[in-house]
Amino acid sequence: QVQLVESGGGLVQAGGSLRLSCTASGRTFSRYSSSWFRQAPGKEREFVAGISWSGTYYADSVKGRFTISRDNAKNTMYLQMNSLKPEDTAVYYCAANLRGGTILSRIYDYWGQGTQVTVSS
Repeated sequence: QVQLVESGGGLVQAGGSLRLSCTASGRTFSRYSSSWFRQAPGKEREFVAGISWSGTYYADSVKGRFTISRDNAKNTMYLQMNSLKPEDTAVYYCAANLRGGTILSRIYDYWGQGTQVTVSS
């Protein structure tokens, strides 16, 4: 199993930037496909960005603004978020699975506890 812990959330003004981190323990993170999801109040959890052996992929709503990366030596995944908008406000979760890269949340076996991102207008 792998345990995931997110950090880096906070309050930022529209147009600002934040970098989220997801640190894995228990297993080598590089073996997993991993992604960021988010959930806003009253809405379903949605895919944001993912990274696997085949590359990176993004939701259309964040393409060009967010960048996902992973430092395997540190067992850590990042989400650099630029040009933030109020609609990016949500709890952000990292997730991992051994079955491959996908935008489907039900495929992911391991989840962090989430970190709050709030973007003020």
